[in-house]
Amino acid sequence: MGRVRSGASEPRVSGIRTLHLLSCSHAAVECQGEIGVWKSELKMKMNVGLTLRAAKGCWRLNLSQQCAHGSIGLFVPPSPPVDPEKVKELQRFVSLSKRLLVMTGAGVSTESGIPDYRSEKVGLYARTDRRPIQHRDFVQRAPVRQRYWARNFVGWPQFSSHQPNPAHWALSSWERLGKLYWLVTQNVDALHTKAGSQRLTELHGCMHRVLCLACGEQTPRGVLQERFEALNPSWRAEAHGLAPDGDVFLTEEQVQSFRVPACARCGGPLKPDVVFFGDTVNPDKVDFVHRRVKEADSLLVVGSSLQVYSGYRFILTAREKKLPIAILNIGPTRSDHLACLKLDSRCGELLPLIDPQ
Repeated sequence: MGRVRSGASEPRVSGIRTLHLLSCSHAAVECQGEIGVWKSELKMKMNVGLTLRAAKGCWRLNLSQQCAHGSIGLFVPPSPPVDPEKVKELQRFVSLSKRLLVMTGAGVSTESGIPDYRSEKVGLYARTDRRPIQHRDFVQRAPVRQRYWARNFVGWPQFSSHQPNPAHWALSSWERLGKLYWLVTQNVDALHTKAGSQRLTELHGCMHRVLCLACGEQTPRGVLQERFEALNPSWRAEAHGLAPDGDVFLTEEQVQSFRVPACARCGGPLKPDVVFFGDTVNPDKVDFVHRRVKEADSLLVVGSSLQVYSGYRFILTAREKKLPIAILNIGPTRSDHLACLKLDSRCGELLPLIDPQ
């Protein structure tokens, strides 16, 4: 999860997007063009996985056909059937809200085929002993950056092709209809942007942007993919499994020969413009979100366990302001005791049932 450059400003309350959001929108649009090219080269093999072919290289992603098609059941934990009474309660909560702030987490994107870290039985922590990359390791050690970018290079075509699910579209429609005052997402997948959300803060950044650690230059992730291909025309790797933030699992032997480009402007090391574990969110962005919470009259959490303090702190602010809090998440969260309403359902199953008007 990259540090936002200091001095970056958030959108005004009028709805004007920030530079980083515009960049993400541009990258998402560019990504759609890339996907069209990649799709013409994708070959599905029923029992082998997804094979990605370049002019001279070959990268094989050993995912099941179900995963490659983004099955909503693969990374979504079990949940009880939707309770009609709970739907009525959430409908009442939303109807009474005039300035609703929504905060989303990884659970809103699992139904798009993107795994999360903490979901019971299906999250990365439950499925493997692997842990996410640490900010300090990435910044200080070139071999760590090499391993990260090799894995990310193989996983990027699949990760960037994920599309919004009904939950993303529902929240986007709430914004268009004037119900959603502000949307804060902890996700880095750009799916809210793809769904058309504009009154949006990407708390942990966006994988569709790349940042130079030396000069701060930003470039679209798709541009970097082309540079990877040019530097590694005959590199081959076979991946096993998909990770939450766009990379895959490779062996150390596969990684050793992978070449990583430097910043085209200054030659510095490149990093995705996201906040890795162990890093901190830009203070200006935190202050901006605190102001939006204080301006809201209610807060709805969607698909987050709130275990990470970067998101949990806004729940504490809402409590201080005595705002009603509702939580839609499969499984317990850190703030269940602070919520006036808790629902254990799939986000994409429940949110479309709510009339925002």
